[in-house]
Amino acid sequence: MFKKILVANRGEIAIRVMRAARELGIKTVAVYSEADRDALHVRYADEAFPIGPAPAVHSYLHIPNIINAAVQTGAEAIHPGYGFLSENHRFADVCRIWGITFIGPSPAAIERMGIKAQARETMRAAGVPVVPGSPGVVTSVEEAERLAAEIGYPVLVKASGGGGGRGIRIVESPDQLAESLERARREALSAFGNGDLYLEKYLRNPRHIEIQVLADTHGHIVTLGERESSLQRRRQKILEEAPSTALTPELRAAMSQAAVAAARAVEYTSAGTIEFLLDDQGQFYFMEMNTRIQVEHAVTEMVTGIDIVKEQIRIAAGEPLSFDQSQVELRGWAIECRINAEDPDQQFRPSPGTVTAWELPAGPGVRVDSGAGPGTQVQPFYDSLLAKLVTWGRDRDEAIARMRRALDEFVIEGVKTTRELHRRLMDDPDFQAGRLSTNFLAERVPGA
Repeated sequence: MFKKILVANRGEIAIRVMRAARELGIKTVAVYSEADRDALHVRYADEAFPIGPAPAVHSYLHIPNIINAAVQTGAEAIHPGYGFLSENHRFADVCRIWGITFIGPSPAAIERMGIKAQARETMRAAGVPVVPGSPGVVTSVEEAERLAAEIGYPVLVKASGGGGGRGIRIVESPDQLAESLERARREALSAFGNGDLYLEKYLRNPRHIEIQVLADTHGHIVTLGERESSLQRRRQKILEEAPSTALTPELRAAMSQAAVAAARAVEYTSAGTIEFLLDDQGQFYFMEMNTRIQVEHAVTEMVTGIDIVKEQIRIAAGEPLSFDQSQVELRGWAIECRINAEDPDQQFRPSPGTVTAWELPAGPGVRVDSGAGPGTQVQPFYDSLLAKLVTWGRDRDEAIARMRRALDEFVIEGVKTTRELHRRLMDDPDFQAGRLSTNFLAERVPGA
């Protein structure tokens, strides 16, 4: 097992990884930008190392600075968390070159699943259902027109090398296609440095269901059930739950089997998530694979009792999984609300500033993962996530009741947050009934 790891991230996920490491008896190194000098994750770690100015491109995304921090502090491994460099295959490869263990999958697996068009073809070859679409990158408007006619409108134009909802356009009719291709290509080039695009059939009201997988270096792959991540704004998740109201035991087994096939097809190791779209006929389709820990991993931990981050670290150290598939059991229900420093009443405008009051909820079945507190400076340079509020109940109704209570107890002042939006969602009759789709929030909240 490692003696010291560096966490190449900030905020709640940095602290989450450090907590897992501490329970394993591992020392931790925090890295920080000038803006984060007094941040909570810096104070929580055993030691901390500065990595540059506030803009992420000069600090948290600057590979030489991260590697230098690991070398200078004697860290044997680096955990990237989520975001930043977590799905950067070049960073994983640089770690290998320097003899530092990357706590995540191989560079080859990251690269193979990071190019969306390539990932689709890999999944198709592995027998995993994929949304009808182009066989690869489209190279011209004429080719796109021909393929769109074959697939049938509406179609999605999607960036091959992207994520986070950028570089995507819904095309309802042929006369919109050329302009949509150009706009998506410009956005993809700006966001990812890659303007490649592909087409997919647009499913109007799908659910977003994902399967958590863990795979070690000894050939063992397990699944930890599903998460429902349908509540999104502009393809950014805001609320997740486990399990899903949509899945029968038979459908869960089929999706889990497909997830294992997907992981095995790319010789995957570490924690990863296979994301599917589920239509109203019960048909599921591969969407993408996230080759990292996810923001919403906590709900899976709550219903399985398995510490996913600890398993990641053990896998990276060469140890086998500490359990097998027969020992995975889903118990109760968990819901996670992302509390962001945004104003839902002003089209989710970011709300940087100083947190002047901060009182956390508590009691049975309540978990809060956060990197904030009284006096926290909400920086304009980074993601606006303040906390992940998670509740567990013996069933979904109890999890909702506990979330309602926890949201009422959660006091945050000084910045606008999404807390009240989540409070309204808990009272929404359709949410309570589990009638969800990826359009759920857009139909209820202006600007979502």
